[in-house]
Amino acid sequence: MILLGSTGSIGVNTLIVAKKFGIEVEALVCGSNIKLLNEQIAEHNPQVVVIANENDIKDVNHSRVYAGSEAILSLIADSKSELVVNALVGFLGLRPTLKALECNKKVALANKESLVASGAFIDTSNIQPIDSEHFGLWYLLQDRAVSKMIITASGGAFRDWDIARLQNATLADTQKHPNWSMGQKITIDSATMVNKMFELLEARWLFGEGSYDAIIETKSLIHALIDFKDGSTTAHFAHASMQLPIAYALDEKMDENILGHVDLLKVGSLEFREIESERYPVWAIKGELLQNPARGVVVNAANEAAIELFIDKKIGFMDIAKNINSAFEKFSSLPKTVDDVFAIDEAVRSFVKGSR
Repeated sequence: MILLGSTGSIGVNTLIVAKKFGIEVEALVCGSNIKLLNEQIAEHNPQVVVIANENDIKDVNHSRVYAGSEAILSLIADSKSELVVNALVGFLGLRPTLKALECNKKVALANKESLVASGAFIDTSNIQPIDSEHFGLWYLLQDRAVSKMIITASGGAFRDWDIARLQNATLADTQKHPNWSMGQKITIDSATMVNKMFELLEARWLFGEGSYDAIIETKSLIHALIDFKDGSTTAHFAHASMQLPIAYALDEKMDENILGHVDLLKVGSLEFREIESERYPVWAIKGELLQNPARGVVVNAANEAAIELFIDKKIGFMDIAKNINSAFEKFSSLPKTVDDVFAIDEAVRSFVKGSR
C-alpha cells in the first residue's frame, strides 16, 4: 500500500494494522515530522518517500526521497500498489484522491475534504472510508428500508462552556478535547462542529440521498445509529479507536479481534444532547448544505481560511463560524467540473481573508 500522511494519528494507526496483517508498505508520504518518519522508514522499509519540504530531504534516512505535491501525484501514478490510504489533512488531499481513482486504485479515505469539496465528481465505489461514523453506518446497513442515518459527535472542547465565554476562547482552549487527542485542525473543527458537518456530507456522498442527522453522545461509545422505517433503531457501539475502521479498509475479509468489547455494566449510562446552533452556529446551514452537497467546497475553503486567521490571532473563535456562514451565503453557484471546485476554493479563500 501507499500511505499518505504517515506521521499523523491515522497514519500511525494504519502502520500498526498493516504490520499486524503483514501488508507491505510501498511508499510513505508525510509533512515535516522527519524524526517520526525516519523511525517508520526503519521499521517498514518503504521503497519511496515523499515529504513536504525540499529542504528536509537531507535529513531523511532514505535513498529515494522526493518533495512536494506533484511528487505525491507522480508516486501514485507510478506505484504498483492497488491501495492508497489517504490520511492527509485538508484540501491538499483532494488531488491525490482524484489521481488514485484515476489510476483505478482503491482509496482508504481519511481525508474528509476530498468528498466534502468534490463529492459530486468522485466515484465512491472504490472508496472505503476510514472514519468511525461512516464505518458504523456501513456496519449497520442491511437490506431494510431506512428512515434516517445518524452519526454522533463528542461535542468538542466547548460542549460544557457557558456560551458567553466562547468569543474569548483561545487556540489552546480549542485543543482541550474532552475524549481524546487529535491533530490541531480537526480538534478545532470538533469545537466548531464543522467536523460533524463534513461527516454528514461524506455520508451523503457515500450512501446516497436520504435523511441524515447528528447528535451529541458524550462518551463517544456509539458512533452511528440507523432509524429503519419499521420503527426499529440500531446503534454501533465500539471503543473509540481508528484501528477498527482501518482494519476493514485494509482487509475486506477482516475477522481478527481488534478491540475489547464495550462493557455496558461499567459504562453505566449514556448522555445524549442536541446540537444547537447557538453553541455551534455552523449548524444553521446544515439543512441547506445537505440539500445542495456540492456547495461543500465553499464551507471547506471558508473553514480552512478562517482557521488560519484564528491561529494567527486575527479573528476570534466564534468568527470562524461567522466567516463560514457568510461565505456560504455569498457563494451559491454549484461547481460543474472539478476545475470549478478549485476555482471556487480559491475565490472563497480570497473572500474570507480579504474581509478582514
